[in-house]
Amino acid sequence: MDFKQIQELIKMVNKSNLSELTIEEKDFKVTIKQKDEIIQQTVISGQFQQAPSYAPAPLAAPAAAPALPTATKPAGDDNSKYITIKSPMIGTFYRKPSPDKPLFVEVGTEITPGKVVCIIEAMKLFNEIESEVKGKIVKILVEDQSPVEYDQPLFLVDPS
Repeated sequence: MDFKQIQELIKMVNKSNLSELTIEEKDFKVTIKQKDEIIQQTVISGQFQQAPSYAPAPLAAPAAAPALPTATKPAGDDNSKYITIKSPMIGTFYRKPSPDKPLFVEVGTEITPGKVVCIIEAMKLFNEIESEVKGKIVKILVEDQSPVEYDQPLFLVDPS
Protein backbone atom coordinates (compact mmCIF):
# COMPACT_ATOMS: atom_id res chain seq x y z
CA MET A 1 0.00 0.00 0.00
CA ASP A 2 1.49 3.34 -0.98
CA PHE A 3 1.07 6.84 0.47
CA LYS A 4 -1.57 7.92 -2.08
CA GLN A 5 -3.72 4.88 -1.30
CA ILE A 6 -3.53 5.73 2.40
CA GLN A 7 -4.56 9.31 1.64
CA GLU A 8 -7.57 8.04 -0.30
CA LEU A 9 -8.54 5.80 2.64
CA ILE A 10 -8.31 8.81 4.98
CA LYS A 11 -10.61 10.80 2.70
CA MET A 12 -13.10 7.92 2.48
CA VAL A 13 -13.16 7.43 6.28
CA ASN A 14 -13.59 11.16 6.78
CA LYS A 15 -16.61 11.23 4.43
CA SER A 16 -18.18 8.07 5.87
CA ASN A 17 -19.81 7.26 9.19
CA LEU A 18 -16.91 5.01 10.19
CA SER A 19 -15.04 5.96 13.33
CA GLU A 20 -12.12 3.58 12.76
CA LEU A 21 -10.63 1.52 9.93
CA THR A 22 -7.78 -0.99 10.26
CA ILE A 23 -6.08 -2.70 7.33
CA GLU A 24 -3.45 -5.40 7.75
CA GLU A 25 -1.27 -6.90 5.07
CA LYS A 26 1.81 -9.15 5.37
CA ASP A 27 4.17 -6.86 7.30
CA PHE A 28 2.07 -3.70 7.20
CA LYS A 29 -0.76 -2.40 9.38
CA VAL A 30 -2.54 0.95 9.21
CA THR A 31 -5.30 2.23 11.48
CA ILE A 32 -7.26 5.36 10.62
CA LYS A 33 -9.43 6.87 13.37
CA GLN A 34 -11.71 9.87 13.40
CA LYS A 35 -12.11 11.94 16.52
CA ASP A 36 -14.85 10.55 18.73
CA GLU A 37 -18.18 12.31 18.56
CA ILE A 38 -19.82 13.13 21.85
CA ILE A 39 -23.17 11.35 22.00
CA GLN A 40 -25.58 12.19 24.78
CA GLN A 41 -28.33 9.69 25.61
CA THR A 42 -31.48 10.66 27.44
CA VAL A 43 -33.99 8.14 28.80
CA ILE A 44 -37.62 9.14 28.22
CA SER A 45 -40.39 6.62 28.87
CA GLY A 46 -37.97 3.71 28.57
CA GLN A 47 -36.76 4.74 25.09
CA PHE A 48 -33.35 6.05 24.09
CA GLN A 49 -33.08 9.28 22.18
CA GLN A 50 -29.70 10.24 20.87
CA ALA A 51 -28.67 13.84 20.59
CA PRO A 52 -25.33 13.83 18.80
CA SER A 53 -23.07 16.79 19.30
CA TYR A 54 -21.25 17.04 16.01
CA ALA A 55 -17.83 18.55 15.87
CA PRO A 56 -15.53 18.60 12.87
CA ALA A 57 -13.37 15.49 12.81
CA PRO A 58 -10.06 16.45 11.25
CA LEU A 59 -7.50 13.71 10.79
CA ALA A 60 -3.85 13.94 11.78
CA ALA A 61 -2.62 13.40 8.22
CA PRO A 62 -2.25 15.98 5.45
CA ALA A 63 -4.88 16.17 2.73
CA ALA A 64 -2.12 16.05 0.15
CA ALA A 65 1.62 15.66 0.40
CA PRO A 66 3.53 17.19 -2.48
CA ALA A 67 6.61 15.40 -3.80
CA LEU A 68 8.77 18.46 -3.10
CA PRO A 69 8.99 20.69 -0.02
CA THR A 70 7.48 24.14 -0.10
CA ALA A 71 9.82 27.07 0.03
CA THR A 72 8.50 30.25 1.57
CA LYS A 73 9.92 33.40 3.03
CA PRO A 74 9.48 33.42 6.82
CA ALA A 75 7.95 36.44 8.53
CA GLY A 76 10.68 36.82 11.17
CA ASP A 77 12.76 39.99 11.53
CA ASP A 78 16.31 38.60 11.43
CA ASN A 79 15.36 35.67 9.19
CA SER A 80 13.30 37.71 6.72
CA LYS A 81 15.99 37.52 4.05
CA TYR A 82 16.05 33.71 4.21
CA ILE A 83 13.88 31.15 2.44
CA THR A 84 12.45 28.30 4.51
CA ILE A 85 12.40 24.76 3.14
CA LYS A 86 9.47 22.98 4.79
CA SER A 87 8.54 19.34 5.17
CA PRO A 88 6.08 18.10 2.54
CA MET A 89 4.84 15.27 4.81
CA ILE A 90 4.71 13.75 8.25
CA GLY A 91 7.56 11.36 9.02
CA THR A 92 11.07 10.94 10.39
CA PHE A 93 13.79 13.35 9.23
CA TYR A 94 17.18 11.95 8.17
CA ARG A 95 20.23 14.00 7.15
CA LYS A 96 22.04 10.99 5.55
CA PRO A 97 20.98 8.37 2.99
CA SER A 98 22.24 5.67 5.41
CA PRO A 99 24.27 5.58 8.65
CA ASP A 100 27.57 4.96 6.84
CA LYS A 101 27.09 7.67 4.19
CA PRO A 102 27.94 11.41 4.42
CA LEU A 103 25.36 14.11 5.20
CA PHE A 104 23.28 15.45 2.29
CA VAL A 105 23.88 19.08 3.34
CA GLU A 106 25.54 21.02 6.14
CA VAL A 107 25.47 24.69 7.12
CA GLY A 108 27.29 26.51 4.31
CA THR A 109 26.42 23.96 1.58
CA GLU A 110 25.43 25.54 -1.75
CA ILE A 111 22.20 24.02 -3.08
CA THR A 112 20.37 24.22 -6.40
CA PRO A 113 16.86 23.15 -7.41
CA GLY A 114 16.71 19.36 -7.55
CA LYS A 115 19.51 18.73 -5.02
CA VAL A 116 18.50 16.24 -2.32
CA VAL A 117 18.69 17.96 1.08
CA CYS A 118 17.31 15.19 3.33
CA ILE A 119 15.14 12.08 3.52
CA ILE A 120 11.79 11.80 5.26
CA GLU A 121 10.64 8.31 6.14
CA ALA A 122 6.88 7.86 6.10
CA MET A 123 5.22 4.45 6.38
CA LYS A 124 8.56 2.67 5.82
CA LEU A 125 9.04 4.58 2.56
CA PHE A 126 12.15 6.75 2.29
CA ASN A 127 11.31 9.95 0.40
CA GLU A 128 14.18 12.07 -0.93
CA ILE A 129 13.38 15.74 -0.37
CA GLU A 130 14.79 17.98 -3.08
CA SER A 131 15.41 21.70 -2.93
CA GLU A 132 13.21 23.99 -4.99
CA VAL A 133 15.52 26.97 -4.47
CA LYS A 134 19.11 28.01 -5.15
CA GLY A 135 21.20 29.33 -2.31
CA LYS A 136 23.29 28.44 0.72
CA ILE A 137 22.10 26.53 3.80
CA VAL A 138 22.40 28.89 6.79
CA LYS A 139 20.56 26.87 9.44
CA ILE A 140 19.31 23.31 9.92
CA LEU A 141 16.17 23.50 12.07
CA VAL A 142 15.61 19.78 12.80
CA GLU A 143 17.75 17.18 14.56
CA ASP A 144 18.69 14.03 12.63
CA GLN A 145 16.30 11.08 13.15
CA SER A 146 13.60 13.23 14.75
CA PRO A 147 9.90 13.28 13.83
CA VAL A 148 8.61 16.11 11.64
CA GLU A 149 5.13 17.38 10.88
CA TYR A 150 3.62 18.46 7.59
CA ASP A 151 4.79 21.99 6.68
CA GLN A 152 7.38 22.08 9.51
CA PRO A 153 10.42 24.24 8.69
CA LEU A 154 13.52 22.11 8.01
CA PHE A 155 16.17 24.47 6.63
CA LEU A 156 16.85 28.20 6.22
CA VAL A 157 18.44 29.11 2.89
CA ASP A 158 20.16 32.37 1.95
CA PRO A 159 19.16 32.94 -1.72
CA SER A 160 21.81 35.65 -2.33
